[in-house]
Amino acid sequence: MQENTFKFLFINYWRSIDKKILFCFLTLFFLGLFFSFSSTSSLAGERLNKDYYFFFTKHLIFTFLALAIMITISFIKTNLLIKLVLPLFIFSFILLALVPIIGVEVKGAKRWLSLYFFKLQPIEILKPFFILITVKIFTFEKFNNIQLKYFLSFTILTSILILLIDQPDLGQSILLIGSWIAVVFISGVSILQLFFLFIIFLISISSLLFFFPEKFGYIINRLITFFDPSQGDKFQSSSALDAIKLGGLTGQGMGEGILKESVPEAHTDYVIAVISEEFGSLVSIMILIVFLYISFRIIKNCFNQDNQFLKISLIGLTTLLIFQTFIHAGVNTNLLPTTGMTLPFLSYGGSSLIGSAILAGLVLNYTKHKSYLYD
Repeated sequence: MQENTFKFLFINYWRSIDKKILFCFLTLFFLGLFFSFSSTSSLAGERLNKDYYFFFTKHLIFTFLALAIMITISFIKTNLLIKLVLPLFIFSFILLALVPIIGVEVKGAKRWLSLYFFKLQPIEILKPFFILITVKIFTFEKFNNIQLKYFLSFTILTSILILLIDQPDLGQSILLIGSWIAVVFISGVSILQLFFLFIIFLISISSLLFFFPEKFGYIINRLITFFDPSQGDKFQSSSALDAIKLGGLTGQGMGEGILKESVPEAHTDYVIAVISEEFGSLVSIMILIVFLYISFRIIKNCFNQDNQFLKISLIGLTTLLIFQTFIHAGVNTNLLPTTGMTLPFLSYGGSSLIGSAILAGLVLNYTKHKSYLYD
C-alpha cells in the first residue's frame, strides 16, 4: 500500500515538474562538481598540504545535500510552501542577526556562523525568502494601502542591509537592492517613486562613506581602483582577466591553469575565470546560456500563471539568479568592481550551494503544472 502511494506521488510529481528547468539545474550542479575537482585539487594538495580530494569531497557532500533540499522543496505542495514563507524568512533573518553576536570572522569579514561541520553564511539562505516575503507583502489582499506596503518592504530591506553593511558585505547588499527594485517595479510602482527610492539609496550610501570612512573606506578604494588602476591594487581582477585571455576559446586544458594557484579564493569568487582559462571561453559562454535559458523558461511560465504571488515571485527569483550570475561574470571580466560574489551552483562553498538549492527548489515548485499546485 505504501509502495503504491509513493509510486503515485512520484508519478504525479514527475508529470507536474518542468523537466527542462530541472535538467538545467542538475546540469549546473554536475558542472559545479566537475569544476570543483579541477580548481581545488592543487590548492588542497600543494598549498594547504591536505589530501588532493579534500575540497572536492566536501563539495560532493554539499552537492548531495543541496540536491536533497532542492527536491524536497520542489515536492512540497505549493499552497503549503506559500504558508511557510513567513516562518522560513523569520528563521533565516534570526540566523543573520546572530552573526554580529556569535559569528566567525574570516579575513576581516564577519559573515559566518560556525556550525559543527561547516561555516554557514546566513545571507545565502535568506536571499530567496526575502524575495518571497517582499512579494507576499505586495500581494497581500487585506492590505490595500500600497504606500504602506512599500514602506514595510523597504523597512525589511533596510534591516537586512544594516546587518550586511556591519559584516561588511557590499556585494550581497547590492544584489538584494537590485532584486528588491526589480520586484517593486514589477508590482506596479511608478517610475517617479522608483527614482525617489534610488535617490534615497544613493544618499544613504554616501552618508555611510562620509560618516564611517574607517569601516567603509574600502568601498571608495575599490571604486577608485576600478576607474583608475594606477591608484590601487588590481591584482585579483587583472589576473582573472589575463587568465580569460590566456584561455582563449578552447582553454589551456584541465589542470593547466595558473589562476587558481595565484589568486586567493579563485574557486569561489573567480570560478568563471578559472573555467575560461582551463576549458575556454566557449564553455563559460555555454554556462551563461544555461542560466539565460532557465530564466527564459521561468518567464515563459509566468505568462501561464493566474496567481499573482507565484508570478511576481518567479520574476523576483529569476532576477536574483541572473543578477548574481552576471555580477560574478562582470567582476571576473573586470567590467565591475570586485564584490566577492559567488557563481550559483558552480562556486565552491556549502552555503552558496544550499542557497542555490533553495532558489532552485522554489522555482521548480512554482513552475509546476497548475493541476498539481493546490491539490
